[in-house]
Amino acid sequence: MSQLLWQPTPEQIAASNMTAFIQYVNRKYQLFIQDYNQLYQWSIDRPADFWAAMWEFGGVIFSQPYSQVVVDLDKMPGARWFLDARLNFAQNLLRYRDEQTALIFQGEGRPAEKISYAALYDLVSRTARALKALGVKQGDRVVGFMPNLIQTVVAMLAATSLGAIWSSCSPDFGIKGVLDRFGQIAPKVLFTADGYFYGGKVFDSLERVRGLLPELPSIEKVVVVPYAQPEPDLCALPGAVLWEDFLAPYPAGEMEFVQLPFDHPLYIMYSSGTTGIPKCIVHGAGGTLIQHLKELLLHTDLKRSDTIFYYTTCGWMMWNWLVSSLAVGATVVLYDGSPFHPHPGALFEMAAKQGITVFGTSAKYLAAVEKEGVRPGKQYDLSALRAVLSTGSPLSMESFYYVYREIKQDLQLASISGGTDIISCFALGNPTGPVYAGQLQCRGLGMKVEAFDEQGRSVLGQKGELVCTMPFPSMPLGFWNDPEGKKYRAAYFDYYPNIWRHGDYVEITPQNGLIIYGRSDATLNPGGVRIGTAEIYRQVETLPEVLDSIVVGQDWQGDVRVILFVKLAPGVELTEELQNKIRRTIRENTTPRHVPAKILTVPDIPYTINGKKVELAVRNVIHGQPVLNQDALANPGALAYFAHRAELES
Repeated sequence: MSQLLWQPTPEQIAASNMTAFIQYVNRKYQLFIQDYNQLYQWSIDRPADFWAAMWEFGGVIFSQPYSQVVVDLDKMPGARWFLDARLNFAQNLLRYRDEQTALIFQGEGRPAEKISYAALYDLVSRTARALKALGVKQGDRVVGFMPNLIQTVVAMLAATSLGAIWSSCSPDFGIKGVLDRFGQIAPKVLFTADGYFYGGKVFDSLERVRGLLPELPSIEKVVVVPYAQPEPDLCALPGAVLWEDFLAPYPAGEMEFVQLPFDHPLYIMYSSGTTGIPKCIVHGAGGTLIQHLKELLLHTDLKRSDTIFYYTTCGWMMWNWLVSSLAVGATVVLYDGSPFHPHPGALFEMAAKQGITVFGTSAKYLAAVEKEGVRPGKQYDLSALRAVLSTGSPLSMESFYYVYREIKQDLQLASISGGTDIISCFALGNPTGPVYAGQLQCRGLGMKVEAFDEQGRSVLGQKGELVCTMPFPSMPLGFWNDPEGKKYRAAYFDYYPNIWRHGDYVEITPQNGLIIYGRSDATLNPGGVRIGTAEIYRQVETLPEVLDSIVVGQDWQGDVRVILFVKLAPGVELTEELQNKIRRTIRENTTPRHVPAKILTVPDIPYTINGKKVELAVRNVIHGQPVLNQDALANPGALAYFAHRAELES
């Protein structure tokens, strides 16, 4: 039984958006729902009623109402939502035009910049007019190769106000990584900064843009935002224009938001691309909007009075999720740079200074600040903070305890999980429910999430494949350049026909929470027993001697053996004694089958740019197989440490 770490007070429950929604639903449908579990059950039993209620409660702005909530609910893929509705995504995010702060930008080593909702609307209106003058229209692709700046948000909103499709790449991608993504979608306009800062260093972006342009002939205009330098030299980029010059001819004014169907394309997102060319996942405007409203209003309890932050690049779906907070009218904090510069507590220092109420980050970050000895609750004034969100990978049990011990006792810790594939979450926080150590609080409303055993049966309290057995509005419209939907079906629906298979290895707990044991394609299989990699990480990374680790299965003598690679703290050596300590810690807290056959040291662990460990890439390397797309990695050089290891020959 997991330990109870936090419970909301009756006052917190009563004041929550979730409670207001339950009351709204009870009035609307003459129901007697009393708590989250009953609401969740109703949301999956009566999905059309639930999503209709969410449309109204979320205040979706539209020019034409829907005629039907959903048709073909028995088809996955194939269900269609909110037929005949016409709306514009950007209009929904720009519904407020007052003097409240909309965005706060904090760049590494820079003073914070702020913009109000009124000024944001005006800046977007000017940018939209400039894009329209270029001939940008419905269905065109507009892309960002940008740091997490205010201008990035403005460019996205301007493009989507016209019905163009937005796509972005983090500026730390190499040329090949950018071409693997943008090269597939033929963008018309590219927004870039001249450079960016990370870890106290300046990185040039224009040199890479110069290398990209010959390979992207569809681009008609490059707009450069000065960031690293006040007046960047554009001589090497023919036809490029500085941001201010691009906007100069266009005064602010009332915006004309192009009204579009619910399922009009909004964003193109990319799979991590560690196993080949990234998949271009197309997300619809209406599905993204209503799902984000649900997750922000209900599961995050976001209100206008909140200040929300998520540490993310513009290439990760958490950026898109964060920016949707504008539709709620909250203040959104954008950060760009290293989370450890100039010191490991930098983000918590910013949280104190900006009065952040909802602090979003990754499991990797929380583990890292604990290793660094950061004690945020004692070092900074976090009195405003009421929720910490974590995603990217499973949050270890130790990190749950760390948050309540060293950050704050009275806050909601919401480990959330979903992905780029659905631009949202399958499992989330519940501000009206308890937090148990090691568990994600609940399955998302309207998301019929189950765990399937190897016979394809739904199981509770047992490990299984995470599946979703009913359609939901934020499913992708499909993949770009996949007219018959073959790649799309192969990605999610081939394994269980008409059922979404997500690729996570999970357990639904007696408390209706979720435990994630890692990616199911990286699941270890020694002796035919399935083991989630996160089960091993949770033990190993509690040891002060180990900074990081990665575990893979090696094919060996007709079976699979578990190989653990560890990155050790400075000055620590992998002695026999330390190996025994690692094995003992794993054995005592899991099972003998979890204990690695070999423990080896490496100076670095490879991650994707979005902060996910790449077990499959390491597995390929130790088996002498190629890793097809190393540009998706933040530190591709780390793979060399796993190749040709003599220790794996015996």
